[in-house]
Amino acid sequence: MDIIPQLIVNSIIAGSLYALVALGFNLIYGATRFFNLAHGAIAVAGGYTVYFLTKLLHWPAILSIIIGLIVAGLIGYLSEIFIYRPLRARKSSHMVLLVASLGVLTALQAIVAILFTSQFQTLGQIDSTNRTFNIFGGVITEIQLIMLLSVIIVMLALAMTLRFTFFGKSVKAISDDEEVSKMVGINTNFVVGIVFFVGSAIAGLAGILSGYDTGLEPTMGMSLLLKGVIASIIGGIGNVYGGVLGAFLLGFVENFGIWKISGEWKDAIAFGLLIIFLLFRPHGIFGKK
Repeated sequence: MDIIPQLIVNSIIAGSLYALVALGFNLIYGATRFFNLAHGAIAVAGGYTVYFLTKLLHWPAILSIIIGLIVAGLIGYLSEIFIYRPLRARKSSHMVLLVASLGVLTALQAIVAILFTSQFQTLGQIDSTNRTFNIFGGVITEIQLIMLLSVIIVMLALAMTLRFTFFGKSVKAISDDEEVSKMVGINTNFVVGIVFFVGSAIAGLAGILSGYDTGLEPTMGMSLLLKGVIASIIGGIGNVYGGVLGAFLLGFVENFGIWKISGEWKDAIAFGLLIIFLLFRPHGIFGKK
């Protein structure tokens, strides 16, 4: 029974990573109502930016992380400016936007692979130490603890911003009806652009922390995206709290699901949970019917 504390810790760690991806994805979906498949590749781009700055140029880790977040945000923002916005202006369907985001995902993965090869890379430690902590019999590393704290901070910051600021109210108005939002004076293009920057920066944070925790490879973006999307759907797509709850639920189901079987079943368990929710509660835990 000694393995249970470690399974709980592993579930929290996995849930934290999925939650960061889901938070950025939910923010963008809430404003645009389309599945941005490039979200996972943007996370990887943020991680590789930090790898380039810390491992190849030997810049300080904290400065590299800040730049990595900005680069990830800019990639998302530029994708919105030059690809998604013109398509929306032409009244393109969500399917067209979905295919366009798939193209961005493929292009980003190819660019990362060309620049850094397809070999597995690691970021090491943020500082010179490699501390671990024992929590009721389960071991968690310093970077994993930072990941958990990051989820809490980002979730609260997003929730407060969306609820109490003019920007948040503008995002909600655009989500309800973009044309009416324009009529009442909201600069929808500006707001959506900021949403893409912030959502993509959060994805970049997920990619950076994942790189410090387990490592990086160009194709890992699709896996991150799928887990983030599953978490979003389970919790209620477009809902900040729902995405986080769905992420931790997914993390616990995955890790306890492979307790007695091979870890290769983890993805199958995740999709099984998704199917159950799609059949019996398609709007998610906190989602609206």
